[in-house]
Amino acid sequence: MRAKQQRLYINIDHVATLRQARRGAEPDPVDAASVCESAGADGITAHLREDRRHIQDDDIDRLKKTVRTYFNLEMACVAEMLELARRLRPQQVTLVPERREEITTEGGLDIISEPARIRNAIDALTDAGIRVSLFIDPTRAAVEQSRKLGVPAIELHTGSYSHAPKSEATIEALRDSARRAADLGLVVHAGHGLTVANVGLVAAIPEIEELNIGHSIISRSVFVGLDRAVKEMREAMRAARSS
Repeated sequence: MRAKQQRLYINIDHVATLRQARRGAEPDPVDAASVCESAGADGITAHLREDRRHIQDDDIDRLKKTVRTYFNLEMACVAEMLELARRLRPQQVTLVPERREEITTEGGLDIISEPARIRNAIDALTDAGIRVSLFIDPTRAAVEQSRKLGVPAIELHTGSYSHAPKSEATIEALRDSARRAADLGLVVHAGHGLTVANVGLVAAIPEIEELNIGHSIISRSVFVGLDRAVKEMREAMRAARSS
């Protein structure tokens, strides 16, 4: 069944990347979040990395207080982040993999080899009243393991598709995983590397209810402004959904 309208969450990390280039105060990712919401974003996503390369603790504190729509905090499954999330209580936490040397997230969370560690994190967040999503590779094994771990939602990693958008195998993996997840009662999100040019095939997958998109919108905003960049992505999603 198709969602009435696919949700668009904007990842504002790279507004902070620009600010941190000079360790100054501008541009402020919290201000960017407000612009995104006014432009029609359904939610705001931010990834607080262990090395604090872009988003900072103060950003998360302020976002929790000011986001008017829905706040999704991406974080590694480590004690420091779990403690922070339990203190701030964002509406949702998406557990993601994280390696210090990577430029950006390179794959889905390994939920197969250490299920007890992931389950303990899920339980701790759930007990604090926080909805939990797992950022996973688009495979049936990962989808089925997510269901066993008891989360209500998953986010399918679209990186392989974004690197090879003309590959039938990459889009079919997303379609198959989304169908299987929906059959198991999971809410399906997706994201990573999506642009106005390649978002169409992913947005057209009926089981995917939400897209998390950041870098391409922030980079486009350099030329056309953040308000227009958000609206362009929203229109591309809407066009794919209605075709």
